Amino acid sequence: MDRMAEMEVFVAVIDNGGFTGAANKLRLSKSSVSKHVTNLESRLGVTLLNRTTRNVSATEIGISYYKKCVKFIEQIRDADLSVSAMQSEAQGTLRVSASSDFGSSHLMNCITPFLKQHSKIKIHLTLDNRFVDLVSEGFDVAIRIGNLSDSSLRARKISTTKLAIIGSKDYLKMKGTPSIADDLSDHQLLNYSLDKNNGFWRIPLFDGEERQFRGRNNLTVNDGKSLMLAAEAGLGLAYLPCFIYGEKVKDGTLQKILTELVLPELGVYIVYPPSEYISPKLRVFIDYLIQHFKGLGNETW
Repeated sequence: MDRMAEMEVFVAVIDNGGFTGAANKLRLSKSSVSKHVTNLESRLGVTLLNRTTRNVSATEIGISYYKKCVKFIEQIRDADLSVSAMQSEAQGTLRVSASSDFGSSHLMNCITPFLKQHSKIKIHLTLDNRFVDLVSEGFDVAIRIGNLSDSSLRARKISTTKLAIIGSKDYLKMKGTPSIADDLSDHQLLNYSLDKNNGFWRIPLFDGEERQFRGRNNLTVNDGKSLMLAAEAGLGLAYLPCFIYGEKVKDGTLQKILTELVLPELGVYIVYPPSEYISPKLRVFIDYLIQHFKGLGNETW
């Protein structure tokens, strides 16, 4: 039995709500669809589907296998397309991962015009501050900011974003504006919980030394935009990249402090799994992102 056919039939059963729907979709007999799935379960040694007289539903293992099958089938189809029509119009579904901060503030501004230009491409966008595994979780591409730790992935740098320490005018008026880095120890320093610095801010000084500051802290959040809103509300100072705070500084809601310090810049990268070729849909998406971020001004980026 053809393994590819078994997988396609299994996916069709899930997508179409059962054996009858799959049979109609694939123009096969219901018994043939059932035989494909039974052979697949027998080969794998697992139960993929729960069957009752009225319903068919995927088991937990079945759901996991379904996701991998969908990804595999799409890769096979993309491979066929890339060989036969490399220059043809890009099409298919792109599964994209990005942080919630970046996705809501910048990536959606790019995806909207992209989809208008490429009507045969669909995007499944997942915004999550969790570090995802592209291969095992079935993503085609991710946007990552900062140091890249997984060298097995392909990466294209599309921009950089500047870090700064920010606070609201009301907070600074009440608590005082730090004039040197040591003053930070006397302030409320809002904490990003996904940072690996254990609640400390790591600030480079003029002599090249990097100092750690904890200060007082009454808020820890796993979301940069939430930290910015907390700073805007006067809860303390935040240490954030420009793509989060840029508009608020530009309109005067927040202001930078200790601007004489040379704070780090973070790289912004497109990363994607290694492959012998890049599918047309991924290629046009990467090219579009690169051109889009070239045009962003430094004031808000």
